[in-house]
Parts: sequence; structure tokens; C-alpha cells
Amino acid sequence: MTKSKKLGIIICDRYRNCAGGKCFRAMKNHEGAFSTYDDDTNLELAAYTTCGGCPGGNIEHAPEEMIKNGVEVIHLATGLVVGYPPCPYTTYFKQFIEEKYKIPVVVGTHPIPQKYWLTHQKLKTWESEEWQELIAPTLFNEQTRLSYD
Repeated sequence: MTKSKKLGIIICDRYRNCAGGKCFRAMKNHEGAFSTYDDDTNLELAAYTTCGGCPGGNIEHAPEEMIKNGVEVIHLATGLVVGYPPCPYTTYFKQFIEEKYKIPVVVGTHPIPQKYWLTHQKLKTWESEEWQELIAPTLFNEQTRLSYD
């Protein structure tokens, strides 16, 4: 019997015109942060929205609507951690949603693209322990990162 999991994705508002292709591909292929789900789990996108723009006004209300639509886990899109600069509210968003709505939040969707990996390595963006923890679900080998460029 195939298991099913309903997911919600919150993207950074600066990418509000993003068509979601990398996130959807990663979800379909169980790659990036979606690799934590068993391969036999059917991942269903039940909600997709932006944070509402800095400092994340939509974070206060969007999870409630997502939960009403059956969402069981919320993913904060990879764009929040790979953008220039990365979102300084990512940790707060995760903590707030988990505390207020009692729903798991995963930081990341698709694997970090290689071009972003190289730039952030040069900038030393992700050297702190906090950032290492935030990018861990989307940090894959070079071949996978290149396939998401």
C-alpha cells in the first residue's frame, strides 16, 4: 500500500514569479529535502504560496490555510537559503510555524544548484553552525547540484 503525504511550500516573495519547476521536480524524484520521505510515499502538493515579502507577513496566516487544506508538512523553499542574501528570517519562520501551528517544517525543497553553492562558498555565507544545519536537507553531491543549475 502506498503512503501519501500532503505538503505545502512557502517560497521567498522575491521569487513570487517562480514557476516552481525545480521544487516540483525534486518532489517528484524525492530529491533534495524531499529525499527524507520514503520512496514509496506519494508526495502531494496541497498548497503553495510566498512568505508575503520581508519580514514575512504571510507566515503568520498561510500555515493555517495550508492545514485546512490537509497539509501535513510545510517546506520553506530552497530559495530562502540560496538567494542573495539568504533570508535572515528562515530560522524564525520555522520556529514560529512549528510552535504556533504544531506542524513540522522542513527548510528546503530542491537541492542547492551548483552555481549558488559556488558563490556562497566564496562568500562564506554558510560557514556558521546555524547555516550548516539549515542547508543540510538540500546539500547534495556536485553531480546532483549541477543537474539543478
